This record gives sequence, structure tokens and C-alpha cells, in this order.
Amino acid sequence: MASTTASYPPPPPYYRLYKDYLQNPKSAPDPPPPINGTYQLYGATYTTDDVLPSLEDQGVRQLYPKGPNVDYKKELRFLNRELQLHILELADVLVERPSQYARRVEDISLIFKNLHHILNSLRPHQARATLIHILELQLQRRKQAVEDIKRRREEAQRLLKESLGTLDGH
Repeated sequence: MASTTASYPPPPPYYRLYKDYLQNPKSAPDPPPPINGTYQLYGATYTTDDVLPSLEDQGVRQLYPKGPNVDYKKELRFLNRELQLHILELADVLVERPSQYARRVEDISLIFKNLHHILNSLRPHQARATLIHILELQLQRRKQAVEDIKRRREEAQRLLKESLGTLDGH
């Protein structure tokens, strides 16, 4: 005989903490406090600080200049050209000397890591610019909605005056 099993496991017992929630919303437990500092998840240690580690901290050689006044656009173009050159060199090495490809692959990997680091360092700027754009669009839509309401109000007032004039005339 085949034994029957449930398709889905039963819910965790936490739901019992909320059984009186509809009658008394304050009977539910408070949410846990936010995590500050480091924490462990699935055996790995994470931190709540959003700091981009430097390439040196990751053990990677930095191919672009250090400092706060780096022209990221210029450096991205430079690294992109270097990447194209190294890929062509890799193709040449694979045709001429296939046993010597490892060094070229390491160089390409280094260029990719530098490109990735520059792009990640630009993420906060991108997030701010995106947020500003979204807020500007919201402001524009709200102004447009206000103008539409004003226009409709004026139209309604005009119709009311016409209606009153028609009623007074008859």
C-alpha cells in the first residue's frame, strides 16, 4: 500500500503568535531589530557597511591611477582598448603558440577585474542620478495633474455659469 504524504509541509509555528492580531494588533511580537555590523549567513560572514573594497585589498593589481580625481570615462575607454588588444593577442597566441595562452588569460582577467571595480565604484552615483530622475518625473506628473485639475475646474465652472444663465433665461 502506498502511504500518503502532504504536498506541502505545514506552516512554521510562528503563525500562532498572530492568532489575536485582528482583535488586538498590538498583541503581535515586535519585529527583530536591524542588524548592524557583521553577521553570518550560510557559513559566510557579511557586513552591513556598504564599502567597496579596494583592488589591493582583494589582491588585484590596479591598472588605473589612484586618487579621488580619476577620469573614469577616460580610464574605462583605456581599459576597453586594452581588453580588445589582449583578446586579439590571445587569439594570435592560440593559433601560433597554444601552450602559452595562460598568461594572456590572466591579463584579460586582470583587465576585467579593473573594469568591474570602476563600474562598481560608479554605482552610488548612478543610484543618485536615477533617484533624481525618478523624483523629477514624479514632480512633472504631479504638476501636470494639478494643471489638469485646474483646467477641469474652470471648465466645470464655465458649464455651471452657462447652466445658470440658461435656467435664468427661461
